[in-house]
Amino acid sequence: MEGFFSRGSARLYYQSHGQGVPVVFLHGFGLDCRMWEPQLEPLARAFRVIRYDLRGYGRSSLPVARFRGEGRVEPYAQTDDLLELLRHLDAVPAHLVGLSMGGQFALRFALTYPQAVRSLALADSALDGYRWSAEWQERWKGILDAARAGDLAGARQRWLHHPLFAPALEHPAVAASLTAQIDRYSGWHWVKRDPDQVPNPPALERLEQVVHPALVVVGERDLADFQAIADILAGRLPKVRRVVIAGAGHMVNLEAPDRFNREVLEFLSRAS
Repeated sequence: MEGFFSRGSARLYYQSHGQGVPVVFLHGFGLDCRMWEPQLEPLARAFRVIRYDLRGYGRSSLPVARFRGEGRVEPYAQTDDLLELLRHLDAVPAHLVGLSMGGQFALRFALTYPQAVRSLALADSALDGYRWSAEWQERWKGILDAARAGDLAGARQRWLHHPLFAPALEHPAVAASLTAQIDRYSGWHWVKRDPDQVPNPPALERLEQVVHPALVVVGERDLADFQAIADILAGRLPKVRRVVIAGAGHMVNLEAPDRFNREVLEFLSRAS
């Protein structure tokens, strides 16, 4: 099943596969729900698998601001989008599986709506409140500068060839998938201020409040920033198991799908 869910001015594209306890997949920055293709069939044999394009990505609508009077932006929250989508699909509570930005938003959701969550599988996750390294910030600034100068194609190329994706690009099929997703990315977040509401205090300061079972997965070859975040999550989440996948980088679900699927299925079976 696939379709669009409307929430206010937003339209969210989603797919639902299989039956049973719901498992929701949240994608990384500049990507879309296609990144979870290797997980669909194996997990849908045992669970109801839901994947969707977050607002601003893939086939979902951009977070175009609605105005209340002159120049005032009406904010939204990705967490609220997810809650309403799950309610629409009668999928509350759900297991959440997120990679990178998707893991960051899964943590936000678990802290905001704990009753709507069964467990968290956080792969090479980002984290609200984490201070990124100088190297990361410098490369990110280069992407922003290119996009804001009007060179969106150049910004997309800088993102695709960021060291973050270097291990993934060694696999031709994965490289083709990432290229297609990033080519489709609008670049909106590089040139606009996203009115998505960021939690305060950030998740970094509240990890001990996460009550759900958590699986932290990190690729052995991922960048130092994401290794550091995995260390923080594994050290501070109350009910956590950490798995390092040898030979894999940041896109661990695409680079090592068999191992990733085994680990997630085992975790979900226990957590269910």
